[in-house]
Amino acid sequence: MTSAACRIAAGNLARKARFIECNAQSSSEYRSRSNFHFLPTHRNLNSSSLTAVKVKGKMHTKLTPEERNTTLAAILGKGWSLVENRDAIYKEFLFKDFNQAFGFMSRVALLAEKMDHHPEWFNVYNKVQVTLSSHDVSGLSGRDVKLANFMEELFRGIQQ
Repeated sequence: MTSAACRIAAGNLARKARFIECNAQSSSEYRSRSNFHFLPTHRNLNSSSLTAVKVKGKMHTKLTPEERNTTLAAILGKGWSLVENRDAIYKEFLFKDFNQAFGFMSRVALLAEKMDHHPEWFNVYNKVQVTLSSHDVSGLSGRDVKLANFMEELFRGIQQ
């Protein structure tokens, strides 16, 4: 946050939400596009897991065989499964009702936008089906693992 526009906007928003960054270089640029990225909040989440995600624009690579054996194995142990005929992972989350499912999707969407990594998902009433894969590397990347871990932590917090 380097510009005066960001400092003024941050002061105005500080009471309403935690902001991460502002890329505006001038007040007109601030007004013309959204430059703030907000963290999702939930009473049962620790803030360290929400801030570990890198900002947009970073190059990502496909998971190496070693990474697949370590990080991917941990995700598969949490109920995620490999998608047949595709380098992707899948999980179905079940919630108490539609509001809880939609709230989950909303919080995931905020982080997904921050990561510039959007899940393929489908929602009917209390069910959310999620498929994660990185299209830019034609397979699984660290972003998929990070987003899956975030979803797991969020889901556990909602279920408590």
